[in-house]
Amino acid sequence: MLSFRNIQLSDRDWITELLKKSDFRGCEYSFANNIAWYRLGDSRISRYKDFYICCSFRKDKPKFFFPAGEGDISEVIGEFKKFADNAGKPLIIQSVSDGQLERLKSLYPDSFTVESDEGGYDYIYNAEDLIELKGKKYHQKRNHLARFRENDWSYEDITPDNIDECIELSVNLYNDKDGYTSRSAVLEQLAIHTFFDNFNYLGLKGGAIRVNGEIVAFTIGEQINSDTLCVHIEKARGDIQGAYTAINNEFAKRAAAGLKYINREEDLGVEGLRRAKRSYYPCFMLEKHTVIFKED
Repeated sequence: MLSFRNIQLSDRDWITELLKKSDFRGCEYSFANNIAWYRLGDSRISRYKDFYICCSFRKDKPKFFFPAGEGDISEVIGEFKKFADNAGKPLIIQSVSDGQLERLKSLYPDSFTVESDEGGYDYIYNAEDLIELKGKKYHQKRNHLARFRENDWSYEDITPDNIDECIELSVNLYNDKDGYTSRSAVLEQLAIHTFFDNFNYLGLKGGAIRVNGEIVAFTIGEQINSDTLCVHIEKARGDIQGAYTAINNEFAKRAAAGLKYINREEDLGVEGLRRAKRSYYPCFMLEKHTVIFKED
């Protein structure tokens, strides 16, 4: 039977190797994301042969992610079923992409129900669109950039020399939001610290923007598969017009050059976040579903 434990930094090499074999584009298929956000869903990990398995245990309700790696998918799903049965719970697989869903349907016809949550869909953009910002649809973004560039500004890569300043900006933005004490907001701060504390070890890329010598925006991401940059965190001061647009564009120019797509992750159903992500015109949404197997 599968045995689960907390993810550790020392798991990096074998997990990354198995993630590469699957080449999934979803933001949950990132070692950096998994270790930074494991508290959010009380996620734990296991290995079954050449498969990496991650499962959320929040509220004592195990929810698996589709396995990453190579081998017999039906065999590892069978292990999921044994684990769920032993726990007296239905087998639930979450964040299932359309392609993964088709594989499950072919293996287990009429064996499960499917639920979808638009708030969990990843926004996927053509990298060239976010780099070039060409055409009528990006006219407003170009205006934002033009206004921002009237400032005395500069862009720089994130390095050990500026990480503390980026953390300071993140903490200040968090503290400036009255009553901003939701569980997810607190865990985001922990995730940001995890990214920065292990920046090079996690293989992350990042950029920061200064205005008048002070860091006013930063972003963190990584190449998540063979053709996609995934942006994990993006923060900017709201009182500086165009700062978000600038950090988005400048980072894309450097980190996504030569790649086809940029994954800017989900909107979590937050209306303001949804408007912001839609304003960059994704080329498609990476839809995700929750699969609930019927109990025997």
